[in-house]
Amino acid sequence: MIGDEKPIGENAIADGGFAVIVAGKRYGKGSSREHSPLAEKSAGIRLVIAESFERIYRQNCDNLGIFTSTDFGLIERIRADEDIALEELVAGRDTLAQAILRAGGLLAYGQDKLKGAKLRGVMPDGPLTLAQKIVARHALDVDGIDWDLSPGTGGFVRAGHRFIHEYYTAMAAHMLHDRFGKPLALFDPKTVVLFEDHLSYAHRSPTHLKLGLLPQVRELSEAHRAFGKDYGLTDHGYLLGEDGSEGISHAMMAESYALPGGIVVGTDSHTPHSGAVGCFAYGVGTTDMANAFVTGAIRLTMAESLRVRLEGVLRPDVMAKDVVLKLLSTDLIRSGGGLGRIFEFTGPVVDAMSIDERATLTNMVAELGGLTGLCAPDAETVRFLKERRGLDFALEDWMHSDEGATYAEEVTLDCSEIGPMLARPGDPGNGVPVDELDEPIKVDIAYGGSCTAGKREDFDRYYEVARWAADRGLKVAPGIELYLQCGTVQVRDYCLQQGYLQAFEAIGAEMLGPSCGACGQCGPGVSSRDDQVTISAINRNFPGRGGPGKTWLASPPTVVASAIAGRIMTFEALIASLP
Repeated sequence: MIGDEKPIGENAIADGGFAVIVAGKRYGKGSSREHSPLAEKSAGIRLVIAESFERIYRQNCDNLGIFTSTDFGLIERIRADEDIALEELVAGRDTLAQAILRAGGLLAYGQDKLKGAKLRGVMPDGPLTLAQKIVARHALDVDGIDWDLSPGTGGFVRAGHRFIHEYYTAMAAHMLHDRFGKPLALFDPKTVVLFEDHLSYAHRSPTHLKLGLLPQVRELSEAHRAFGKDYGLTDHGYLLGEDGSEGISHAMMAESYALPGGIVVGTDSHTPHSGAVGCFAYGVGTTDMANAFVTGAIRLTMAESLRVRLEGVLRPDVMAKDVVLKLLSTDLIRSGGGLGRIFEFTGPVVDAMSIDERATLTNMVAELGGLTGLCAPDAETVRFLKERRGLDFALEDWMHSDEGATYAEEVTLDCSEIGPMLARPGDPGNGVPVDELDEPIKVDIAYGGSCTAGKREDFDRYYEVARWAADRGLKVAPGIELYLQCGTVQVRDYCLQQGYLQAFEAIGAEMLGPSCGACGQCGPGVSSRDDQVTISAINRNFPGRGGPGKTWLASPPTVVASAIAGRIMTFEALIASLP
């Protein structure tokens, strides 16, 4: 998109006979969905040249057999109709990427190399980061890959759980059945988890209704459910007799499955959510997951670690979301300094955070450009696992980074100086303190929910504002819609037990069942006109992400306070505005 226009029309790439795409920084930014490179391949693209690539996008290209390069010197050679040897196209890539590209893609490679792979059981020399320790404990011994786990090198790991949601299941099933036939022999199917989380509110999505997409939604659901039924897989689906689903995949993984020191992979860029409990969790594409279903092996290119130290003490009106928006606005992150890296969050602010708040940090590693995010497990992690799962978990001595471990960079934020933050429309990196707004920003829609802001502690803060307003007879401002959407059924049940719904109803908010909802433009909270302004607690505000209007990002209390004020406003400013 350039403004409101699409300069490249439908089928323009395919009809134009193009074979190469040239792009700028972080090409593929925004999602792990393999539909993008698959569409490019289907349109005839065989090579993408860019300044830099989003990690999951580039890995998806490898898996599909699309070459990627950062060598802009290739452009003139291609224009001159010069032959480019395969070895040049794979030069500079790690050994594994080269092997996959030479094989023509990951499924072909996996069929030949990965079945029967065993754990290596070799620990690199220390001192090590927590990430290095976890990966070493799950690394596989694969013929032809001498993987020393150093940054930039690739290999395969065994995950404790693999999960997929309805956007991808049909594609993965088609890939597998097309290559291996039916029935499939899945690797350890009890550790495969299915979710219908993205589209359970599509029937109330302005976009889906306008474009007539509901038949396609039903087809995705039917294929998803059929795959789960055929292979006896755990499937967290739609709620019976009400709107919504059991929960958002990565949020439910952290609540119900992920363990400290383990590995989780999923077909969603926000899979790092589970890093809050000390689990190495990362997003993969459809081909990666399809391969993992039959081989149990998950591709991983080891990354450098970036340590983020959060010093000071958070103000009472500041949440983890404000901290992430501040971090996103730093020169390091805006210049791509987090790209592909492992974020390790440390310091007294992290130590004092609940797991729900830590999950906001690790979840938004996707926006920071990283591979995954980790918080070392501690007493709070043990408490969380006992409270949420009834699990008595014993921490092990190795579950921390060693003194003297190597980091590519270290970033320190004095969180005492951070106030409530916003991200201006267009990018999560457009951070600005709320109190530095140049003029009042009227809002039309307020949305509190998504994996990032649909957790228990988020709803504690939504409720704090709603209760205060209800006690004073205040309601959502006229003409404004406020939607609150839980991330999982566990969060919904918590809100019922705490008696939160009465206050939400009193101020005029609409409570929605668990689902990704508006975050993926799949439910109420999506704008329908370009003149609408949304204040949202989700993680992304790229153009078009939340509809044709403009979306501002904020923390949970700012979202509800703004809905009541009718313009962007913090809870503290709302309190001060009353006589």
